[in-house]
Amino acid sequence: MGFFCQKRYNDGVNILIPTARPPWTTLGRKLESCCRKALHEFSLLKEEGPIALALSGGKDSLTLLFLLSAILGRGFEGKKLVAIHVSGAFSCGAAVQENYLESICKELGVEFRSVSVEGSIEDLECYSCSRRRRNAIFSAAKDMGAKIIAFGHHKDDLAETLLLNVLHKGEFAGMLPKVCMKKYGVTIVRPLIYSDEAEIRKFAEMYGFARITCQCPVGAKSKRRKVKNLIAEMEEIFPNAGANLARASLLYGSQKAASP
Repeated sequence: MGFFCQKRYNDGVNILIPTARPPWTTLGRKLESCCRKALHEFSLLKEEGPIALALSGGKDSLTLLFLLSAILGRGFEGKKLVAIHVSGAFSCGAAVQENYLESICKELGVEFRSVSVEGSIEDLECYSCSRRRRNAIFSAAKDMGAKIIAFGHHKDDLAETLLLNVLHKGEFAGMLPKVCMKKYGVTIVRPLIYSDEAEIRKFAEMYGFARITCQCPVGAKSKRRKVKNLIAEMEEIFPNAGANLARASLLYGSQKAASP
């Protein structure tokens, strides 16, 4: 296996840097296969220029970083990968030190950029925080010449978003694999849409980067968290509930988005 943690000296401190590279284990090969399937099936890397990755430092974005770093050199030559990390008091991934992420990117030969988004506990809520963070990522990506921005949303996120929109807004709408944000001049892509969260977590544990990073005081009580718990309860009766919701999101949500 091409792994585990290598010691690197950074700012006078010895830190452990996880390095996940091929040759993969069986799980790694499966995750790469799912990622490649999404890249090809939805033409996620069609646009010219660098590919920016929204790197929170959680298991999902780091898994995507390692997979794309490997894939871009095998079948997608000529594509440059850059990483953007959003810091701030209550940003998702706030428990991850920037030099840790920067060292991982350096080991992989990926350019790293950090941007800060400030907020106060008084006006903290998921929707506005997400918009601020995304705007910061969009701005940094364009500054780095990237029109494609990859996010680490996986199959479970598709299911949760679909059910959340149905219950909260009465809309059958989920995450799409590729979204052109014309107002901002960028395109969002989601290469992990065919990957299960449980397998991503196992991959992260195997390679030593399964860390609990989100320190947001409202995240654990959000409606998304409640929907996640609801799907877990549904799966006690219907074991494939989450997978079927994700499938419906891709099958019917994509049709709805493509219709005039």
